[in-house]
Amino acid sequence: MTGPAPECVALAEGLRDMRARTGLSLAVLAERTAYSKSSWERYLNGKSPVPRQAVDGLCTMAGEPAGRLLALWELADAEWSGRARRTLPAARPAPAPAPVDAGAPADAGAPGSGPAGPGRVRRQWLFTVAVGAAAVATAALLTASAVRGRGTDPPASPASPVLDPEPGCQGRACDGKDPAQMFCGLPGRATSLVPQRRTASGARMEIRYSPVCAAAWGRIWHAETGDAVEISTPGSRPRRVVIMSTSDTDAYRFTLMIGGPDRTGLHLCFLPARGPGRECVNS
Repeated sequence: MTGPAPECVALAEGLRDMRARTGLSLAVLAERTAYSKSSWERYLNGKSPVPRQAVDGLCTMAGEPAGRLLALWELADAEWSGRARRTLPAARPAPAPAPVDAGAPADAGAPGSGPAGPGRVRRQWLFTVAVGAAAVATAALLTASAVRGRGTDPPASPASPVLDPEPGCQGRACDGKDPAQMFCGLPGRATSLVPQRRTASGARMEIRYSPVCAAAWGRIWHAETGDAVEISTPGSRPRRVVIMSTSDTDAYRFTLMIGGPDRTGLHLCFLPARGPGRECVNS
C-alpha cells in the first residue's frame, strides 16, 4: 500500500510547525476554531483532508503569513481530489535524501550550510518535492491556457475555486465574539490602528481593526503569566484577555471584539501582573 502523497506529508508537517508556534493545545485550538479536537488531531497528522479555512485560522493564531502553507494546501488539495492524477503528467520522483553518515561531520556535503541532521534533511526533501510539484502544476496550467487560446471554446471554469470564508459577523453583531472564529482576523482583513506598543516589561500590544467585520480587538504577545490587556470604548462593554499559562506567553492572544464602524475612541490598556502600572494607547 502506498503512503500519502509528499504534498500531503509536507502540509501536515507545516501545520504541526505552525501549531507549535501558537503554543496551543488541541483542546484550546478546538475552543478557538470551528473544528473539534479530534479533527485537529487528524489534520496535524495528515490523516484526513484539511479545510482551507483551518489553515488560514491556524496561521492567524500564530501571527504568521499564510502564503506558504496555502500554497502547500493547493498542492495537497489537488491530490485529495484526484485532480493531480487526472491533469498532471507523471513527474519523475524527487531524489531521495542522501544518507547521513553517523561518523561524518553534521554539515558534510552541504558547503556553507548549518547542521543537517535527519530532521533537517527530511524537511529539505519535502520542500524540494513541494517546489517541484508547484513547477509541474504551473507548467500544466500554462500549457492548458495556450491550447484553449488557439481554439474557439470558452475557457473552462477552475476545477477547485479558492474558498474565501464570509465574515461570521459585522458591526454590533461582533460584540463579544472571537475574531479568529468569525474569520475577521484572516490575512488581509485586519490592520493595526496604532503603532505596536512595547511596554515597560517588554510585552507588545496593539489595537486591531477589521473593515470587513467593522469590529476591533486588542492583541498582546511576549507577555508574562498574569499580564492582561483590555480594550474599551464609550457605550460598549470592555473586553479583556489574561495570559493564563506559559504556553500563552509568546503566542498572540486576543481580546473578544467590540463591534462598530467607528475606529476612533478605542482605548487599549496593558495591565501587568507585576512591575509598573497600566499603560494605555488610544486610536
